[in-house]
Amino acid sequence: MKLLKPAWVHHNGKPIFSVDIHPDGTKFATGGQGEDSGKVVIWNMPPVVREEDEKNEAIPKMLCQMDNHLACVNCVRWSNNGLYLASGGDDKLIMLWKRAAYIGPSNVFGSSSKLANVEQWRCVSILRSHTGDVMDLAWSPHDAWLSSCSIDNTVVIWNALKFPEIIATLRGHSGLVKGLTWDPVGKYIASQADDRSLKVWRTMDWQLETNITKPFDECAGTTHVLRLSWSPDGHYLVSAHAMNNSGPTAQIIERDGWKTNMDFVGHRKAVTVVKFNPKIFKKKPRNGSSNKPSCPYCCCAVGSKDRSLSVWLTCLKRPLVVIHELFDKSIMDISWTLTGLGLLVCSMDGTVAFLDFSQEELGDPLTEEEKNMIHQKTYGKSLAITTEQQLSTTIIENPEMLKYQQQQKQLQEQKKNALGSRELMATKVPNMLNGESLEDIRKNLLKKQIETRTADGRRRITPFCIAQLDTGSAITSTPTAVPTSTQLLTSPSRIEPMKALDSRFTERSKSTPGTAPISSVARQTDLDRGKDLGLSKELKPREIQESSSDSDEKIPASKISSSSKRKYDTEAEVVEKKKKGRPRKETKHMPITITTQPAPSTEKEVSRVSAPVIVFKLPTPTPKKAFNIQVSTEPAMYIEVENEVPTVTGWKLSRLKCMREGKEWDTLLTSRILTAAGSCDLVSVACEERMVSVFSANGRRLLPAILLQSPISTLHCASHFVMALMATATLSVWDAKKQTVLVKDESLITILSGNDTTITQSLLTHHGVPVVTLSNGKSYCFNTSLCTWNLISDKQDSLVQCADYRSCLTSQEAMLCSGPLATVQGCGINAGRQAARLSSMPHVLQRGTTLAYLENQVAAAMTLKSSQEYRHWLLIYTRYLVNEGFEPRLRELCKDLLGPVHNSSSSQWESTVLGLRKRELLKEMLPVIGQNLRFQRLFTEYQDQLDLLRDK
Repeated sequence: MKLLKPAWVHHNGKPIFSVDIHPDGTKFATGGQGEDSGKVVIWNMPPVVREEDEKNEAIPKMLCQMDNHLACVNCVRWSNNGLYLASGGDDKLIMLWKRAAYIGPSNVFGSSSKLANVEQWRCVSILRSHTGDVMDLAWSPHDAWLSSCSIDNTVVIWNALKFPEIIATLRGHSGLVKGLTWDPVGKYIASQADDRSLKVWRTMDWQLETNITKPFDECAGTTHVLRLSWSPDGHYLVSAHAMNNSGPTAQIIERDGWKTNMDFVGHRKAVTVVKFNPKIFKKKPRNGSSNKPSCPYCCCAVGSKDRSLSVWLTCLKRPLVVIHELFDKSIMDISWTLTGLGLLVCSMDGTVAFLDFSQEELGDPLTEEEKNMIHQKTYGKSLAITTEQQLSTTIIENPEMLKYQQQQKQLQEQKKNALGSRELMATKVPNMLNGESLEDIRKNLLKKQIETRTADGRRRITPFCIAQLDTGSAITSTPTAVPTSTQLLTSPSRIEPMKALDSRFTERSKSTPGTAPISSVARQTDLDRGKDLGLSKELKPREIQESSSDSDEKIPASKISSSSKRKYDTEAEVVEKKKKGRPRKETKHMPITITTQPAPSTEKEVSRVSAPVIVFKLPTPTPKKAFNIQVSTEPAMYIEVENEVPTVTGWKLSRLKCMREGKEWDTLLTSRILTAAGSCDLVSVACEERMVSVFSANGRRLLPAILLQSPISTLHCASHFVMALMATATLSVWDAKKQTVLVKDESLITILSGNDTTITQSLLTHHGVPVVTLSNGKSYCFNTSLCTWNLISDKQDSLVQCADYRSCLTSQEAMLCSGPLATVQGCGINAGRQAARLSSMPHVLQRGTTLAYLENQVAAAMTLKSSQEYRHWLLIYTRYLVNEGFEPRLRELCKDLLGPVHNSSSSQWESTVLGLRKRELLKEMLPVIGQNLRFQRLFTEYQDQLDLLRDK
């Protein structure tokens, strides 16, 4: 192993917070503090790797410098294809850089004429969404998404194919989010924050999969960054700053069950960054040894505030190598090279170090095919029954069918080429596995801080004096057995293996699972947020203040710019103000009181036994002096209610105020408002005396107050529909636009079976369909056409657990579907999660369960009137029918979508379904059918019919 510290890679003595190597291995980027702004620099890689290139003055060392960021840059990340560089910083912005056409060297703005840009990189897009410093970035596999996290406690998922479109904003952390990492195929994204939690989110529906807190309970402070990382085989997720027996560790989380029984140990201070090598390795066979294949293993680098770096192989009980005192200050970021044999490390002291390993030390990297086999074991195989061998002699009878077969062949060749190029660009995988980093804040800082206000209303916080946090452990070190030839350009570092507590993976002394179960009840969707009641007024958003540097990592105060002060101040407690009108995320269980009353009987009917009458009683909101709710985030819309407003005459009125994108209106009502709800089209309130009023988006009353049969329990609005759930467990829905009733006093007794069943969630879709979720895991919607309650989701349904349709999800675009069905089902939409473990299940049985599940999904989307989800599940269902050879059902489906070819007055066929044209859906299905030669007769028949209709 060689260790090099190129002194020419620097930010003029200012900190370097991030480093990332380009996928082709020819250059790398650094991000950090500039003179009076943030700085991004792109450097040439050959002078780092080869000494002769470093001495050759004809080979440039710096390729480009960009000073566009207004404040310190915290993270730089190359896209997997190498076309873009993303940078995020304290100015709350994310900038996307792309190389421009070469126009000759240009001088760096504000520098001497000697400093020139060899390459031209220009900012092609600026992403604005975060309200606080951007701390980490991560590109998903295949560059479909870019994720970012911030001290505003959120994670934003950007559509990388269509910047600046936002796919989702993940809210759930209660502290500053400082690290992100994708799993190798983009099924999950994990985030780590200062709230002492690590959260794993599903990309299928962007809901929380698990929340891990136990390994972080003992963490007294924080670190500047929390860069976690996912292993390239997908089996392990490793966190930054964790604790075990009061010693700092990097927590190892197993994908199977999210268990937290192992960790990397030995560092004396908090772990700031973890980075997996993109390659999976196997042991090199020694001379004379048997050629028995060894178990594949991964390689992981761990950086800490103790200024040391450790490199671990998962096949060894001790680290491969440990370098103590590598830098003068905390390690901030790590990036592996193209081959997986070298890595770059950067520090807050403004320098970088390069470690060059040999294959003898790390092992033989697996090929992409071998790596894909491991992924198949993790993520499951395709259940397609049509193989090349079976159909190699089949004659293609239709030219259109031939075209689709040729397209399919081209796609497969492109995939092969992509796999080959990914093997050459393997260093980009760890860039998808980035985590984030953290800073140290002492436990006693969580106590109340001293706060004063000046005459002009500004807040002043008196900082505490903090002693140096040192969680040093009395761990001895042994001499190294790793051959190293070190070339140091600064003071020498001590290189030695680090001794683990017991082994590389140490069992936790306290046998405790690290995951907290995520209750479906606790998940509150945007559709349901508006029902929270009794929220006191909250202050408007204020600027978040944070001071997150170590006491041993300060720079003189005179050099601190106001925009980057957070990086270097002494540690102070983070103060956050909640946004005005932002409701607390509480989920209401609706306990139901059930009483039985005997039916009255006359004296003449003494002998008849009277059946008891069951009366349900749902909770009702209690009057409050004032409350507010947030209706939507885009556009930003809030409702404020103030009851008992005094007047000159002595009467007390109630004021309703609505604010939307800077505009507001208000109106007065004569009775106290109990609850309110709204949508972008209207606002509705329920008052005492069982009255419901409905107003337009601009405050105009749409209809006289509605008198309910019983007191209100919950009120919902969606689009131009209003839903009232009454205390007597009856439900009504009105169309305020047409002033018609959709559901009239429908009783919930039908679905409330059992005395212990409670309502955990209720919502109204944008098509006026009411949905009720119960504590037994079942969700029902009311079908206005059939006047029946339909079951649309059951968390305990065995079909959900056993169905496996993953082979039919052809692209990540297929997983972008969202709507009321995905909202209600939550975890349930992740069908097939356990299917890979059910290896003993007969294939015929799994085919049956998958088919039944997909048909249920199509029917549920139809009942909910969710057109996009209907199309989404219909195409998945079609692919499954084609893959598994279900010709009768496929033919029946095609026949219904095609309809009658010749006009007939007696025909009952509808040309559209949920606003979608049926024949257009059939056109989308035919290329899918054309991929299986077994169905070429079916393909030809319906292709000809569509051509005939088009020619008419």
